Amino acid sequence: MIKRLLGLILGVFFMAPYAISQEANLETASYSLEQQNDSLYVLTLTTDSITDHWRIEYPVYRFCVGDVDGDGSEDALVGVVKSTRYFPEEGNRIFIFKNFRGWIRPLWMGSKLGGILDDFRFVDGKIRSLERTTDGKYVVAEYRWAHFGMSFEQFLVKNVDQQTALDIFEKNN
Repeated sequence: MIKRLLGLILGVFFMAPYAISQEANLETASYSLEQQNDSLYVLTLTTDSITDHWRIEYPVYRFCVGDVDGDGSEDALVGVVKSTRYFPEEGNRIFIFKNFRGWIRPLWMGSKLGGILDDFRFVDGKIRSLERTTDGKYVVAEYRWAHFGMSFEQFLVKNVDQQTALDIFEKNN
């Protein structure tokens, strides 16, 4: 009896996030990004029943959508230009937002990937980055979601000139 009760409690506890995720996926949802002024953008999530807004108070250099965390629901990827506590020089960063029951919620507010981020794309379930190294060379890398942030997957090319990196970065886009 106690084992069954414990099993039922654990089953409900561990299945609750799955049920929430599936419930959120039943509605049609789409993201859009609108520029209000030089450094204020508004991310909007529209579902069948709710419209939610999130203010982004940094310049934006890239916006795309894709299922970053593999839960079947599209996430919004917003490239912003900002400094961080540990990287005080302004640079390109990635913010990822989630659809949580029709409300926009941050999934990851990335401070840094690997090198100096120039640009990114969402390709085949991965974030593809175009990065510079401190010695002026370029790399193209891919990252995958790993529970609480991005995890390095592979280099597509490294230690090349900018044009070679751009050619590979834009492939399969």
